[in-house]
Amino acid sequence: MQAPALTFSDDQAEAWDRVADQLRGMGVDLVEGTLTPQADGKASVLAVLGKAGSGKTMLLASLYHALKSAGVEIVTGDYEGRRRKDRRTLAILAPTNKAASVLRMRGVPATTIHRILYTPVYDPQYEKIADWLAGQATRPVVEGLTETQLDRAKAFYDSLPSIPGALAAAGLRGSDFIKGWKRREEPLDIGFVDESSMLDERQFDDLREIFPTLVLFGDPAQLAPVGQSGEMVFNKLGDTRKLILDRIHRQVEGNPILDLAHALADPALSFEDFERMVEEVARHDDRVVLAQRVDSDLMARSPVLVWRNATRVRLITAFRTAHGAPDFELLPGEPLICDGIELPLKHRKKRIDLEARGLIKGAQVIYLGAGNRSGFAKLHVIGAEEPQLSAAAIIKIEKPDEEEPFIPHAATMGAAFLHGAAVTIHKAQGSQWEEVQVFAPDLYAAAQSGRMEAGLPLWKRLAYVAITRAEHRLHWVVRNRLAMPQRALSTDDLPTRAAPLALEAEAE
Repeated sequence: MQAPALTFSDDQAEAWDRVADQLRGMGVDLVEGTLTPQADGKASVLAVLGKAGSGKTMLLASLYHALKSAGVEIVTGDYEGRRRKDRRTLAILAPTNKAASVLRMRGVPATTIHRILYTPVYDPQYEKIADWLAGQATRPVVEGLTETQLDRAKAFYDSLPSIPGALAAAGLRGSDFIKGWKRREEPLDIGFVDESSMLDERQFDDLREIFPTLVLFGDPAQLAPVGQSGEMVFNKLGDTRKLILDRIHRQVEGNPILDLAHALADPALSFEDFERMVEEVARHDDRVVLAQRVDSDLMARSPVLVWRNATRVRLITAFRTAHGAPDFELLPGEPLICDGIELPLKHRKKRIDLEARGLIKGAQVIYLGAGNRSGFAKLHVIGAEEPQLSAAAIIKIEKPDEEEPFIPHAATMGAAFLHGAAVTIHKAQGSQWEEVQVFAPDLYAAAQSGRMEAGLPLWKRLAYVAITRAEHRLHWVVRNRLAMPQRALSTDDLPTRAAPLALEAEAE
């Protein structure tokens, strides 16, 4: 076959060929660049598995470019034009906003699973603009919009193919052109799922209903979703359905963070041996830091990763005290974690709206200030394509040795949040930060407990996941201490758009 443009290792090339063969059987020939209509009743699931640095993202990106070159239509969740019977589609998905944004920064148009499960309903007037931008209609005349505004929308779309972004560039708010969301009724075609170790059985079933062809990309060394007894959804696939990437590519570049992560595979390695290894690496490479204290400034955007919930609460309390935060009020710039949507079934449309905007369980959010209505909060959703919104919020701040949290924002119902200055390693899966702090005393406690998960010591799985969240620098914090902040909390570092806040999400 004709080799892909990138230079692959042997295991990557074999995986590329296997996926290409599977796609050819489903009517998409990557070698010849030809498509045939999707056949009814055929289905396939493959899993591409490998540890951090094994080239899973490189392989996913290569397959995406090959599918796009073959004429496969890319579905992003922003907008879908008129459906054609003969069209072939690809959606690239991730379980969290942050994981999707990591792929987008690498040129892969990823979206979240929720944005594919739920599709936007556009106002008919502005749908004309979407069809025009997508190349499915001629330039429209839209009441209330000038030619200059349409030119701005076109210029934005030509540089970044996002319909909501283009309409926002024309001066419209999301609530102007998106009137609601609905559960997807018709299946799509090909789905690539990154960070698939995070999928639970329900999400996996939902995806199989929508995508006849599904390719999962995952790391078997990570932690399984809570409640699945250490099992990941791809564990149940037969061996012929799993493609294993063994070579660790980024180790060749001398990445000390990945070297440490992969050293955990040694069954003879004890916690004490590993910590001595961290100390030795830190002496020679500033990408690894043996820290005596937690950095409270870094916590504002990159949470401390812990194992125990009690540790999380104590660190959050110390962070807020160090920044002089009032007991019963949030400061702009404080980090939050979405803990789900608290709405009854009769408010299903509002729930879909919030989730589609990025407020899904585990989403990282920065508090911007109180909303214009009682119980509302202005928020910035990290990694979301339209990050700023205003939503009815229930924000709970837990305190040590207190059963009930205090609630600085108490809408009757809406999006629920916990503080995000420290998070459990389980919740950190799927995310990456430039710098990551790992609270080593918690991992020592896990080692002392002797607990195992899926045949491995729990502390090693926790350490592996925590370490591989760091893109450029790892802080291994060895003492239960917090350094005082060197700067005040702020929101000046957050990217903004010219459009006003994207959503007033009510929950009445």
